[in-house]
Amino acid sequence: MLWYIGRRLMQVIPVFLGATLLLYALVFLRPGDPVAALGGERGLPEAVQAQIREQFHLNEPFIMQYFYFLKGVVTFDMGNDFTGQPVAETIANALPVTFQLAMMAIVIEAVLGVAFGLWAGMRKGKLFDSVVLVWSLLLISVPTFVTGLLLQIVVGVQLDWLPVTAGRDPDFYSLLLPAIVLATTSFAYVLRLTRTSVVENITADFVRTARAKGLSRAVVTRRHVLRNSLIPVVTFIGVDLGNLMAGSIVTEGIFNINGVGGTLFESIQRGENTTVVALSTVLVIVYIAANLLVDLLYAVLDPRIRYA
Repeated sequence: MLWYIGRRLMQVIPVFLGATLLLYALVFLRPGDPVAALGGERGLPEAVQAQIREQFHLNEPFIMQYFYFLKGVVTFDMGNDFTGQPVAETIANALPVTFQLAMMAIVIEAVLGVAFGLWAGMRKGKLFDSVVLVWSLLLISVPTFVTGLLLQIVVGVQLDWLPVTAGRDPDFYSLLLPAIVLATTSFAYVLRLTRTSVVENITADFVRTARAKGLSRAVVTRRHVLRNSLIPVVTFIGVDLGNLMAGSIVTEGIFNINGVGGTLFESIQRGENTTVVALSTVLVIVYIAANLLVDLLYAVLDPRIRYA
């Protein structure tokens, strides 16, 4: 197992370099001059613009700028943005909020999605199965901003069950409604994926053998059907953690959450290339860590899998 983890970590290095290089290239090729736009319609004096370009190495070639960025990653010093605020401080303020929001959404989609998917798969072709499939398809078809606004009006305003905005210092209670909105689409995918896996495994040879040995329905379902059906679901959920953190821009905007999504959107508008790349790099690291964790969970779900 340790050998496998070491090999996977060695694979992470080229993935990280390739992803960050691509991100930096896309930001570098972004049209417009962010320094010239700092002064608005009046513009900044040429001397001030030259000083800012020198401070942020904007006069350097692209590859040199990327090397400065890598140096900042290695030394944990991302520098400052155009307003003078340290980029590391911006990330430290935004990341915990979005991570908490994403983890709450992961728990909601995993627990409810697996439960409804298992229940529907065990009752294939019946009324509950048909209702769940139609319901999940409806959730996938409705855009996130429509779901968010609808739940704000119904749950937050009319029923007054949950806050309609989270604010700058949100707690668990104020993040619950945004987490539900963020989890809706992924919940539908987890539900359908679990249901499909259960339908496939329920007629497998190892399940028939377990039943022939006299094992109870609950034991067969828990140890054989559900355990093997969770392998593709865990893969989806692991990748979805990064998707939820990166795709939270709309949800954070609706509920006024000062997280990674909102900070990233504002940084793109202001042309804060350093902040944009730094936040995107954090998301890359989350993706890589989540995929590594998923690979390790395979051995837990399926004892036949051995990495060493």
